[in-house]
Amino acid sequence: MTSKFAVRLKSNRSKSTSSKASRSKELPRLRKKDLGNLVPKRGGIITPIVASWIVRATGWRTVGDIPNISQAVVLALPHTSNIDGIYAIPSLFSLDVQISIMGKHTLFKVPVLAQLLNWIGIIPIDRSNKGSVLQASIDKFKSGEPLFLGLSPEGTRKYTKAWKTGFYYLALGANVPILPVALDYKTKEVRFLSLVYPTGDIEVDLPKIYEQYRGVMPKYPERLSQPLQDINDSAL
Repeated sequence: MTSKFAVRLKSNRSKSTSSKASRSKELPRLRKKDLGNLVPKRGGIITPIVASWIVRATGWRTVGDIPNISQAVVLALPHTSNIDGIYAIPSLFSLDVQISIMGKHTLFKVPVLAQLLNWIGIIPIDRSNKGSVLQASIDKFKSGEPLFLGLSPEGTRKYTKAWKTGFYYLALGANVPILPVALDYKTKEVRFLSLVYPTGDIEVDLPKIYEQYRGVMPKYPERLSQPLQDINDSAL
């Protein structure tokens, strides 16, 4: 299903990405020095410098705010292309912020690969039991260690009718906030948005997250998930 918003973005994509990006006026530029002492850090010296150069070279920038908290479930949206990481990862490394993601535990059986995965921030998870994955993730937060856990609720780079809601119940069970992050090809920005604290009423809380992605242009608009198409169609 393709919405009016997706059709409009698709038709304007070439013009929007080839012309000078219209930057966010309401969101400040985010730099490494802006991060508080509680935010999980990678602790690198050279990597942020190199990553910052890459970000500038690609014409992208990072905006918004990362509150001074030690734990959060971080949402990466929209995710419609394999190249999204080319812009998102250098932006995160330039800030020296540590956002961990989950990976198959079997990958860590190879010593050299395990070292690389640990450096990147991959957390080994046994995905053979979905219920245990959720509980294991909650337990990671309950340990009290600083943790920003990155998840993609769309669950695919293709069009999807609904988001996977595991991220919500993870945040609720671990009693941590949700930090939405947008990758906007229209403005060429990695955008850190406002925290959402889960109340237990998912029907009330999800629209608060959807709303923050209004107007965000993905790499492939026709693949935009239905919830984000709907929030944009309502403004047309």
